[in-house]
Amino acid sequence: MSRLGKMPNWQRKFVIIGMMTCSITGLMYLLGHQFQIQRSTLGTHSILAAHGIAAMLATLALGSVLPFHLKAGYKSNRKRWSGFSQLSFLAVLLVTSALLYYGPEEIRDVTVDTHWMTGLLFFAIFLLHAFQKLRSTNPHS
Repeated sequence: MSRLGKMPNWQRKFVIIGMMTCSITGLMYLLGHQFQIQRSTLGTHSILAAHGIAAMLATLALGSVLPFHLKAGYKSNRKRWSGFSQLSFLAVLLVTSALLYYGPEEIRDVTVDTHWMTGLLFFAIFLLHAFQKLRSTNPHS
């Protein structure tokens, strides 16, 4: 089945696994560190390191879809809201992650909050975008 903007199976799996792993490890760290749930297990440096590595893979996955999937999705006029929302959230996540690592201490608390809130929004939109069935292109059906 050839469809404009449809990713090859390997790429779709790479994107889903990359984004899901990053989101799940981020959620684990959020629960452990920020919300003190199972802190000794979830709020550890190893979970944070896994999240960082998963974020690098997710960034590679994002880069793999930008050249054609984004352009094709825009032209097809499908899932624009969720697609561009994800792209915007990912930009915020990349900037806030850099600020968490390299930014000044004075903005750390607001950066942490912005990062995890945006991450939760991204995860919800990603799930909708990745697993929602495409609506029919026929306006009369």
